[in-house]
Amino acid sequence: MAKAKQSLTAVERRAEELDTIAAVLPMERRDELAELLTDQDVETLKHLVERGMGDNTLRALTSDLAYLEAWGLAATGHSLPWPAPEALLLKFVAHHLWDPEKRANDPDHGMPDDVDDKLRRQGFLKSIGPHAPDTVRRRMASWSTLTKWRGHSGAFASPALKQAIRLAVRAVPRQRRRKSAKAVTGDILAKLLATCVTDSLRDVRDRAILMVAFASGGRRRSEIAGLRVEQLSVEAPIEVPDGPPLPSLAIHLGRTKTTTDGQDDLVYLTGRPVEALNAWLVAAKIDRGSVFRAIGRWGTVSRRQLDPQSVNAILKQRAEMAELESAEFSAHGLRSGYLTEAANRGIPLPEAMEQSRHRSVQQASSYYNNATRRSGRGARML
Repeated sequence: MAKAKQSLTAVERRAEELDTIAAVLPMERRDELAELLTDQDVETLKHLVERGMGDNTLRALTSDLAYLEAWGLAATGHSLPWPAPEALLLKFVAHHLWDPEKRANDPDHGMPDDVDDKLRRQGFLKSIGPHAPDTVRRRMASWSTLTKWRGHSGAFASPALKQAIRLAVRAVPRQRRRKSAKAVTGDILAKLLATCVTDSLRDVRDRAILMVAFASGGRRRSEIAGLRVEQLSVEAPIEVPDGPPLPSLAIHLGRTKTTTDGQDDLVYLTGRPVEALNAWLVAAKIDRGSVFRAIGRWGTVSRRQLDPQSVNAILKQRAEMAELESAEFSAHGLRSGYLTEAANRGIPLPEAMEQSRHRSVQQASSYYNNATRRSGRGARML
C-alpha cells in the first residue's frame, strides 16, 4: 500500500499562506518571513488584506512585524507574546534608543552584542549606533496596531513607556535628515533624463521611470515598481492654445492610506511623461501585467516587476552618469522634488497635494516653506 504523502510543515504551510496574499502584498523574503512569523501573524495579515487595507500600509506593517519577531526571538528566544507585557516594550526601547557615550563605558547599555549579531546576520540591522527615534516610534505604533487587530489592549499608552521613550530621545539627540539628502527638482531631473536619450531598452525604460515617478506627484518607489498596465486608463487629450492636444493618462492607485472604503485614488499624467511611458510599453512589447521590469544582459525583458530597491539603484546610477554625487540622491528625492518644484513654480499647495496625494498638509508644506524661505524677502533683508 502506498505511503500517504507527508503533511506540510508549519513553515511550509505559512509559506503557502503568504503566497495567497502575495499579489496584494509583494514580499521578496517569503521563505524567511515564513520562518519568522507565527500562524497567528499570517492570519492577521490575511485578515488585513481581506479588509482592504492600503497596500503601502500593509507592506510597512509586514516589514515592522518581521523586524519585531526577529528582535523578539533574538532577545528572548521566543516569538512575541500577544499582548506584550510592559517590561518587553521597555526592553525594546532600551535596545534601540541608547547613548553611544555611555555604551563606550558600559557594554551592558543598549542592545546586547549577541542580539545585535543575530539581527545583523539576518539583514535586519545595517547601520551602526542607536535607531532613529522616528523608526522606533513607527515600529511601536505598528506593534500597537497589530495588537489591537488581534483583539488585545496593550501597555503602549502606559506612563512608564512614554517617559522611557521621551528620556531616551532627549539623551541621544539626532539631527533630522530627509530620506534623500537632495530633492530631485526640475533642473536635476533634466540632467538625469539627459543620460537616457538613446533608443536602447534601458534608456527608454529609465526615462519612463523617471518621468512617470516625478510627474505623477513623486510616487514612492514601491508604487512605481508595482505599477501594472491594468492600473492605466487613457483619458481625453488636453487641449492647449497654439499647439496640438496633449495625451493624457490616469493612474489608478487603488486603496491607499488616504482613501476610504470604495474609493479609488487617481493621479494623472499629461504630455511628455505619457509619451515616454507609451514608448517603453511599445519597445518592451508589454500589454498586460507589470509595467516596469528588469532587462537581462542580452536585452531580454523579464516577466517580473522591478524590485523597489532597483528603482532607487536606477536613479543613483543615472545621477552618477550625470556627474552628480549619487550618494546625495535617492528615489524619495523624486517625491520631495516634485513638491519643491511645485513651490518654485508658484503652484498652489492644495493643487500639488492633489497629485502627490500627501495626507499631511504640515508634511507637504515643509517643502514649500523651505523653497519660499530661501528665495523670499525674509532671507534678503540686507
